[in-house]
Amino acid sequence: MQNFVELWVYLSSAPLFGLTATLAVYVLAQAVSLRAGHAPWANPVMLSVAVLAGVLLATGTAYPTYFAGAQFIHFLLGPAVVALGWPLWQRRAALRARWGRLVLASLAGGTAAAASAVGLGWALGLPGDVLMSLAPKSVTAPVAMGVAAQIGGVPALAAVFAALTGMVGALSARWLFGLMRLPTDAEGMALRGFALGTASHGIGAAHAMQVNADAGAYAGLALGLQVVLAAVLMPLVFRLF
Repeated sequence: MQNFVELWVYLSSAPLFGLTATLAVYVLAQAVSLRAGHAPWANPVMLSVAVLAGVLLATGTAYPTYFAGAQFIHFLLGPAVVALGWPLWQRRAALRARWGRLVLASLAGGTAAAASAVGLGWALGLPGDVLMSLAPKSVTAPVAMGVAAQIGGVPALAAVFAALTGMVGALSARWLFGLMRLPTDAEGMALRGFALGTASHGIGAAHAMQVNADAGAYAGLALGLQVVLAAVLMPLVFRLF
C-alpha cells in the first residue's frame, strides 16, 4: 500500500497525469455514450467533467497541476474548431443560398438568449456584475470571458455560465426538439443543429456532430456566427444602454 501511495503521489504531480487522466476518462465516457445510443444523459463531455472533477476533489489534486498536462489537449481546441469548417465547405452551395436568413436567425437567437438570461437574472435581483456575466452565456467560453470583461462582468463567472448552458442544451435538446415535433430528415436535422449551436455553442455543436452530419455542420456554423456577432455587437449594445 505504501508503494502504491508513493506511486500515486508521483503520478499526480507529473505533467502527464492531466493528459492521461483526460484521455482515459473521455474514452470511457465515449464508450458509455455509444452504449447508451447517444442518450442526452450520456453526453461524453458532461460525464468527463463530472468524473475528472470528482477525481481531483477526492485526491486533493490542484487544478494547475492537472492543467499542466491537460493543456496539450487544450491546445488542440483551436484546430478542432477550425476543422468544423470542412462540413460547411461541403455544403457551401446551400449556405450561399441561405446566408441572409442564417445571419438573421443567428442574430435573433443570440438576442433572445442574452435578453432572457439578463431579464431573468434582473427579476431575481442578481447584482449587476452577475447579470453582465450571464449575458454571453450562449457564446463559447473563451469569447464569453472576453465579452464579459468588456461589459462589466466577471470572466470566470461567464465561463461557468457558458459551460452550464452548453451542458443543459446538450442534455435537453432531443427532448425539446421532440416536443416541438421538428422533422428528422436532412432539413430538420439542419434546423436542430443550428438551434443547438446557437443556444449551446461548442458543447452543443459537439453533441450535434455525434448525432448527425447535417446537424453538426449547421451547429458549427451557428457557433461561429454567435462568436462573431456577440464579440462585435454585445459590447456596443451594452455601452449604449
